[in-house]
Amino acid sequence: MMNRNIAVVGLGYVGLPVAVSFGVTQEVIGFDINENRIEELKRHYDRTNEVTTDKLKITKINFTSNRDELSKADFIIVAVPTPINENKQPDLTPLIKASETVGSVLKEGTIVVYESTVFPGATMDKCVPVLEEFSNLKSGEDFFVGYSPERINPGDKIHTFETITKVVSGQTPEVLDVIAKVYSSVVKAGVHKAPTIEVAEAAKVIENTQRDVNIALMNELALIFDKAGINTKDVLEAAGTKWNFLKFSPGLVGGHCIGVDPYYLTHKAQELGYHPEIILSGRRINDGMGAFIASTVIKEMLKKGLNMNNSNINILGLTFKENTPDLRNTRVIDIIKELEEYQLKVNINDILADKNEAKNFYNLDLIDIEEMEMSEVLILAVPHEDYVIDKKKYLEKLNENGILIDIKGIFSKEDIKENQTLWSL
Repeated sequence: MMNRNIAVVGLGYVGLPVAVSFGVTQEVIGFDINENRIEELKRHYDRTNEVTTDKLKITKINFTSNRDELSKADFIIVAVPTPINENKQPDLTPLIKASETVGSVLKEGTIVVYESTVFPGATMDKCVPVLEEFSNLKSGEDFFVGYSPERINPGDKIHTFETITKVVSGQTPEVLDVIAKVYSSVVKAGVHKAPTIEVAEAAKVIENTQRDVNIALMNELALIFDKAGINTKDVLEAAGTKWNFLKFSPGLVGGHCIGVDPYYLTHKAQELGYHPEIILSGRRINDGMGAFIASTVIKEMLKKGLNMNNSNINILGLTFKENTPDLRNTRVIDIIKELEEYQLKVNINDILADKNEAKNFYNLDLIDIEEMEMSEVLILAVPHEDYVIDKKKYLEKLNENGILIDIKGIFSKEDIKENQTLWSL
């Protein structure tokens, strides 16, 4: 590994697993500006549930919020968030701030590798000038950069940092070789050397853009089949018997990847004077699914003659996907906001989400299942494992004449009572 001293900047869902993978075999500097996060990690506690306490105990990571510690490293991996703003444009603020921090302690011979999702060209055009400004060093001469797109899938214990092929790229062929050797030392699945940094950046954004567009097609089909009175899940199971049918399913599309990355690509396309049609159409469909589900709740309630003024709506799950506490960019919030527009009382339970984060992010008060009142409508928004395993416990919160809204199609008619109604995408 050429005796590189490694530091990881940003210890969230991406950065921490990266730091831990290296930290099992060598000393690593783990840097984050969130001092509370650092203190928790020092106590071997990871609130993201990506790394176990036992795993943290055996790693050789110096967790710190002191940027001066980064000066000891000559191989710095930047893994900070790259969100979008309220206008759905790339927000590079965390990335620029991280580059300022790294630049302020950068020394000659250091390699800086970015893992944050960006549009093609961002590493060289946006990050490198900041590194040069704050270090007074010259890129390509005094220090070098690379890009290796993250492929962390929150909540996935099978496809992990070590088991997913790592795309790597570097400013020069020699730097690329060093980067490849460093990552190869821990990534068992091996590395793929991209010919340029821009190719690696583009590969990252199209991975999730492809998924986004495919899910958008499934969501549009669900909208059509709902009007036709046909069960979408039954249709997909039938079509899925063909050998080359792609098995995607409809649902809410949130999170920090699929719901965000396409906007980085469309931003670059529009900068180049091209208006992307399919990608933006897919985004509009996916972003509109929360409102569609909420309107379906209202229609189903009217069909059953339920009293809109005195009805309870219980929602199970707030995170952006199942089996993770990650609340970033959850689209369950769209359903909640729409239902509250109808003055309905909405109660939310999530067995994995942090109550303080839910309050801070969305001003929502999560309640325990024991606090939930009986409801006219029960929405399974996020099928966490416990909700699926212990179905009966949660279905007990639904009235005899109630409606079960099952977004992911986890329940069947056999799970509900005779007078209850089941609807799913």
